[in-house]
Amino acid sequence: MADHLIRATAAEGGIRVVGAITTRLTDEARQRHQLSYVATAALGRTMTSGLLLASSMKRAGSRVNIRVKGDGPLGGVFVDAGLDGTVRGYVDNPAIELPPNARGKLDVGAAVGHNGYLHVIRDIGYGYPYASTVELVSGEIGEDVASYLVTSEQTPSALVVGVFVEPDGATAAGGLLVQVLPKAARDESLVELLESRIGGLSGFTPLLQAGKTLPQIFEDLMGDLGLQVFSDTQLLRFHCGCSFDRMLGALKMLGEEELRDMIVKDDGAEAICHFCNEVYQADSDHLENLIEELKANALSNG
Repeated sequence: MADHLIRATAAEGGIRVVGAITTRLTDEARQRHQLSYVATAALGRTMTSGLLLASSMKRAGSRVNIRVKGDGPLGGVFVDAGLDGTVRGYVDNPAIELPPNARGKLDVGAAVGHNGYLHVIRDIGYGYPYASTVELVSGEIGEDVASYLVTSEQTPSALVVGVFVEPDGATAAGGLLVQVLPKAARDESLVELLESRIGGLSGFTPLLQAGKTLPQIFEDLMGDLGLQVFSDTQLLRFHCGCSFDRMLGALKMLGEEELRDMIVKDDGAEAICHFCNEVYQADSDHLENLIEELKANALSNG
């Protein structure tokens, strides 16, 4: 099944629900970055969170950046997700592995660290991006992003994200975001009911492994609350906009002296994209062409 996202409402529009299946894009990230089990789970959860957050944005081209930096051995986690359903990301130390936690699950919290921050930037394509930073709650990603939503956006939210990894790769990944909007938030009993139901979930990936679809998961959680599932299904994918031409553009900014030094010492240049781990190589001819372009620009501007 292709990765996808669907939306729904309940309680006469007072509750917003978004669900995503991200198994394939998580496994592509695992392969591209050669991630360990726990690193796959951390990055997969963060990419899913980014897509769920981006789904509420309105303007085409809008994107969400999530930076998680804890005191654990994994280092930082960085994700860039768009309203268009594309996402990319990386972790600082992809080979880090840890024993399972006390519940027998991948110990993402220990890998990320319990002390640190989560930084979110919402870019709607014009003006200054909206940025907010909150302290980590657990390092487990889902709880931390939910804390951000409550603290920075004053929206009661529950976020459940998960990744199940086997020796041959990620076999189940996805998440669920439930938000109680202002007109429903005044009903404390409704908020408590949702918290109880979502808190009773053993996780998100067990639902996928049991063969549940997103509409079925929605129905089980709030089918008795006037649930309305939208018919539109959005496809999701791992995508990075890097290219050889962009790499050459970045090299050109180094200037003639630095390019000459690369030609003499290395007979070219190599660049690796942090987001997708794609390797780009420019030979000496490419660099000579960049130098000629710099000279031509200097003459035209002189």
